[in-house]
Amino acid sequence: MIRRKPPRVVTWPILLIGVLLLGPVIALAFGMASLGGDWSRATHRPTGLAPSPASHREAIVQVYAARTFGWRGAFAVHTWIAAKPAGAERYTRYEVIGWYARGGGSALSVSDVRAPDAEWYGAKPSVIRDLRGADAEPVIAKLPAAAASYPYASTYSAWPGPNSNTFVAHVAREIPGLRLALPAHAVGKDYLSPGQVFARSPSGAGYQLSLNGLLGVIVGGEEGFELNVLGLVAGVDFSRPAVKVPGFGDLPGR
Repeated sequence: MIRRKPPRVVTWPILLIGVLLLGPVIALAFGMASLGGDWSRATHRPTGLAPSPASHREAIVQVYAARTFGWRGAFAVHTWIAAKPAGAERYTRYEVIGWYARGGGSALSVSDVRAPDAEWYGAKPSVIRDLRGADAEPVIAKLPAAAASYPYASTYSAWPGPNSNTFVAHVAREIPGLRLALPAHAVGKDYLSPGQVFARSPSGAGYQLSLNGLLGVIVGGEEGFELNVLGLVAGVDFSRPAVKVPGFGDLPGR
């Protein structure tokens, strides 16, 4: 009996996906994400990354990323924006939280209750964008309208989107002055409206092609080159430089 080899048109995509999955598998192996744990007992402690409003009176905008809870953290981060106008006593957090959309509610959250730099269910965040003073002020002025214009507030899908990273990418497109390039493992950042396949990249410094966030490419001054296959993003950033790895983001980090 002669066994036929699978056609290359099938073999290469399978091999590519296998290679892209190595990053998340390694992230799990090294404990960067957990297969267990109780979300109701996870911590949301401030981490000291946000400057104190009492001693930093200037306007501040920070964008944070922290691994999502459970095994999904091997693949993705949750991102949000924290902003404080000049002289303000508190930060306002702008983010999308999936379970808020249950029962027909809105997933969009604009609140000053939670600490701007709080852990995300036990995961310590990192700052991926930091603007101060004159650079932050025009961004803060546009944040409320940009957040309110998010078209998927009543819809949430962890994969491929729309999700929390889709929201932050939307805000970044609405406010080019934010100059935000989201990390490679911000799954959902490449999600575009059904039927839309071409758009500016979130940073505003490039362009992207995307098929519902499942397959696409970005080329831009801030993002460099990114290839998205089923939400797994790999690429190269020549300006920093950095290599983009699924499950790890940009190496070295920003």
